[in-house]
Amino acid sequence: MKKLLTICLTVALVFVSCKEDVKKDIITTKNSDFTAMLANYSEGKLKLNPIEATFIGDGRFDAAFPNYLSDDFRKDWHDFYSSYASQLKEFKDADLTESEQMSKGVMEWDCEMALAQSSFKNDLYMPINQMWSVNLVMTQWATGTSAQPFKTVKNHEDWLKRLEHYNVWLETAEKRMKEGVAEGYVLPKSLIKKVIPQFEALTKVNTSAEGITDLSEHLFFSPVMTLPDSFSSEEKERLTEAYSKLILDKLIPSFKSMAYYLKSDYLDAGLESSGISDIPNGKAYYDHAIKFYTTTNMTADEIHELGLKEVARILAEMEKVKEQVGFEGDLKAFFNAVRSNKALMPYTTPEEVIANFNTIHNKMKPQLNELFANKPKAAFIVKQTEKFREASASAEYNPGSADGTRPGVFYVPIIDASAYNVFSDEALFLHEAIPGHHYQISLTIENEDLPEFRKSLWYSAYGEGWALYTESLGKELGLYTDPYQYFGMLGMEMHRAIRLVVDTGIHSKGWSREKAIQYSLDNEAESEASITSEIERYMANPGQALSYKIGQLKIRELRAKAEEQLGDAFDIREFHTQVLETGCIPLALLENKINNWITTTK
Repeated sequence: MKKLLTICLTVALVFVSCKEDVKKDIITTKNSDFTAMLANYSEGKLKLNPIEATFIGDGRFDAAFPNYLSDDFRKDWHDFYSSYASQLKEFKDADLTESEQMSKGVMEWDCEMALAQSSFKNDLYMPINQMWSVNLVMTQWATGTSAQPFKTVKNHEDWLKRLEHYNVWLETAEKRMKEGVAEGYVLPKSLIKKVIPQFEALTKVNTSAEGITDLSEHLFFSPVMTLPDSFSSEEKERLTEAYSKLILDKLIPSFKSMAYYLKSDYLDAGLESSGISDIPNGKAYYDHAIKFYTTTNMTADEIHELGLKEVARILAEMEKVKEQVGFEGDLKAFFNAVRSNKALMPYTTPEEVIANFNTIHNKMKPQLNELFANKPKAAFIVKQTEKFREASASAEYNPGSADGTRPGVFYVPIIDASAYNVFSDEALFLHEAIPGHHYQISLTIENEDLPEFRKSLWYSAYGEGWALYTESLGKELGLYTDPYQYFGMLGMEMHRAIRLVVDTGIHSKGWSREKAIQYSLDNEAESEASITSEIERYMANPGQALSYKIGQLKIRELRAKAEEQLGDAFDIREFHTQVLETGCIPLALLENKINNWITTTK
């Protein structure tokens, strides 16, 4: 009997074991299918958007530039995301690992937003603005010092092919803008006036008294001026001729045509108002933009009220700094005093401004280990923003390449070094450079555990929210010992709080450009020129400015929750690892992740 029982138990266990093995095999197969789908999705996205591929250092598509404005491309876009949205439904969460479930959630969101975006006509009929459009990327790359590589003959041949395709895009852009005017899709006049000189600058060439054209100062001729010595004389001559012909025969005529159209019929048709609500379907588009950029379901009214509360809170903190430095007068007078304080404008050359940022970096290096367990391998540099776009540019970070051959770059616009005010430089460096965008983006690119498609995703609420959150780490990193630098941090946080008010004001409450500028002047210490550029930035890209504060508040909320619930078990290095290790994800997925970490740690 005992032997029979043993045999029965053995058979039962073998049966159960076999069932488990079959189940594991099924799950493994499904996981393999899921992994393959993610890989195909990533590859497909790069083919759809080869500009993104170049940005991340994947040179396979450096010669491509799809006509994003063509009907064929828009159909391909819709079909691509529709297909993967359907494929995702075949995979059940129960069959996926925790990491795969996160990838599924991210991909669902990615497809949903892409399909929603394609349902609007804004990008089709308003493809060019003064700050965000792809023509500015191409102009930046033409300098030969950005993401597009110019090290080999093939690099130059790829760029020349890309420029041929780009010229087709330029011609289509003008055609689409004319169609847009007919349907009521057009930029505000104030933005059109900023775009005109950008194109006019690209129409000019030097001609000698003998009638010989000199392209040496034309921006798109820049790669020729730095052809490597390793190229043969024949290669140099061939490439020089190809660049000259393309620029003179195609690009300059397209630039001239666009410049003429912008300053004539398009400017005449430009909106007198400022908000997106004044174009067809504008309210629905703004609702979509809020969801896309904040990754939440908040309404414009909710965000507006939140902004007003944050402005009031930060103003109270600013009052304390004003009292600390012994300033007599109200806060608005203090703003003006900070703006015009010559002691805060100590430099005469751009090189000195750049050197100050490197000094800030060196000052905080010893404390970084206390807050971060993981640091990127990618190199990092600070550069002045190129002159052709400096007048309309904000400080920004451009990521390095995945293979480490191109460093991450913190670009700083320095129009006049003698008028450059340093009062917010510490917070600016934390946000744009370290540990802000450089850490977040580089660690994502370098994370071998993430599927490729997640390495190049950008959700502004997470990415910009993280960067704004890092501004508050200044004291923990040994910065903000100068009250003016701390005031600069408050000023930058105020700047993002104001965005909640003015972006929703402009796009959902009928605010004019001038009203938004005045509200900003009343509540922050930025110069009027800087504020004007910022307000016009919000006009050009509705909703994007909301992402910073919404994301920052969520990360701060999650940190406070973890500190409270974990007590002595809370580890700030581990918290930052948890936030950063998944790359850019919608805020709801980040909140679920941190909540699970808190529960597991407890």
